[in-house]
Amino acid sequence: MNHGKSVFGCLAWLCLGLFLATPVSGAQLQVIDASTGEPLENAVIEVQLPDASPAAGYNAQVTQRDATFLPHVSVVAVGGRVIFPNRDTTRHHVFSFSPAKVFDLELYLQDTPPPVIFDQAGVVVLGCNIHDHMQAFIVISDAPGIAMTGVDGRVTLPDLPPGRHPLRVWHPRLDDTHQQWWDGQITQGDIRTVALNLEARLPVPAEPSALQERFKQALQDREGS
Repeated sequence: MNHGKSVFGCLAWLCLGLFLATPVSGAQLQVIDASTGEPLENAVIEVQLPDASPAAGYNAQVTQRDATFLPHVSVVAVGGRVIFPNRDTTRHHVFSFSPAKVFDLELYLQDTPPPVIFDQAGVVVLGCNIHDHMQAFIVISDAPGIAMTGVDGRVTLPDLPPGRHPLRVWHPRLDDTHQQWWDGQITQGDIRTVALNLEARLPVPAEPSALQERFKQALQDREGS
């Protein structure tokens, strides 16, 4: 069985590209699309545990290649640093207006800008001011237990303490603000399915997006100040 990409209290494993795949006796979870029943990859799961400290921050990487952000979804702990290397032969201008982190990395080519520190929990939507279709997400978490589903939508959590624990699930298509989470509870030994009601995929707009227009206006305001 493919237990998906899983990290629990040790986010550094994600940074190193290692994923917990050994079968364990903890709770098992599958995240699916409620309308189609299809499994959902890149669903982020948070579990709050009693008397447990938040996962430690660490460094991660979001690469620009073939005018695409890779990976599409990243998870970091609060305080984590993320670098954005450009592996294309064209320039990119990476930015975010998300409440959890507002930043912009002005046009650059083969060099890599200094890392961006993500010091507030939340979801950050990444965009490129040059290529409207480029989009990716960084989930900044202050939970002690964190996991992300694989292509089969599944993840197995290591042993949980006795009792029921708050569970949150996020997916890029959960709602059009990208800030909404599904809330529930989970207990050791549970085998359950979480069905998410997703927003329809929107076509890439031919005209500049509202986010890009905000970015251009911010640049104009900066230049005029």
